[in-house]
Amino acid sequence: MKEIGRLIIVLTSICIIAALALSQVDRFTRDRIAEALRAEKLDLVKAILPENDGIVSVMVPSGGNGGDPTPKTESGATKKEYFIAMKGGEIVGVAFEAVSLEGYAGKIVTMVGVDPDGVITGIRILEHKETPGLGSKITGEKFLALFIGRSLENTRWAVKKDGGDIDQITGATISPRAIVSSIYNELKNFADHREEIFSLAKAGNN
Repeated sequence: MKEIGRLIIVLTSICIIAALALSQVDRFTRDRIAEALRAEKLDLVKAILPENDGIVSVMVPSGGNGGDPTPKTESGATKKEYFIAMKGGEIVGVAFEAVSLEGYAGKIVTMVGVDPDGVITGIRILEHKETPGLGSKITGEKFLALFIGRSLENTRWAVKKDGGDIDQITGATISPRAIVSSIYNELKNFADHREEIFSLAKAGNN
């Protein structure tokens, strides 16, 4: 019985030590992964914003777009992060994520850049799991260029198959449809909160 008792103590100790070690490894790797994703996001932001003196990040409460897992305020409202490019004390561009869970293979995250009036100046795909060689063509310059110069006012925000202005990818309508819908939702969200975003950005830049 004593041997069994000692064995139980030894095994329990090993399990506790292993669990503690795994938790520390998980915390370390989780932080490193988060840092890498943040750095990748900031690189995309810089790529789609115009020349600037600096970029200010602000969080604005919003209604979300139904698929955007953004942080919450204490009241439970969705918060949206906006990256604002400043030059000479003036706002020259804004970038934000458009998230859809309706891609063929799930979530698609698009980084959208607009001028102060909400006209798209550039977009990049931040995250997707679409089919290689088909849905993955959403990352190509040919498809991304379709959005440049578009705004809420000058575009019917749907793929052409649905009566809109955006060309879909041959053989892959689901992926473009998801992106078009998410960008449209976030352009509306930006328009709704534009003054608040600009006010916070200017305050943060002083």
